[in-house]
Amino acid sequence: MLKFANLSLLILFPLAWFSPLMRAGLLPLFGLSEISVISGLQSLWGSDVLMALLVTAFALFAPYLKTIGLALVHFKLASPRLMPFLGVLGKLAMADVFLIALYIVVVKGTGLGHVESAWGLYFFTACIVASIVISYFTPMKR
Repeated sequence: MLKFANLSLLILFPLAWFSPLMRAGLLPLFGLSEISVISGLQSLWGSDVLMALLVTAFALFAPYLKTIGLALVHFKLASPRLMPFLGVLGKLAMADVFLIALYIVVVKGTGLGHVESAWGLYFFTACIVASIVISYFTPMKR
């Protein structure tokens, strides 16, 4: 069961990356732009390359590499000794969710614009939490 739940994340993570994380705009009266992980990364690459690299590592590479690593462990193609490293990747992925939530709180607190969380933030968070739960229940020994 863990194998198939983990493999489903290989499909769910890319869907979460394109799902709207938040809606942002100057005023809610003028309409809000939906921001996804991918659209946010596209904007970041043009303005702040270092932050774009960090978000790419946290939001794209960390959860996907963790999912692939867990699959290798589940199918006995990699040693369970890989699990501590995979746990670190899961924490890095969760850091991205924290950064998004922090951004929403900061923008709301300054009153400069209007930001509201969208369903994709919960979807992305659920994927990461599911990955953490799957790795928790994955046996450490063969």
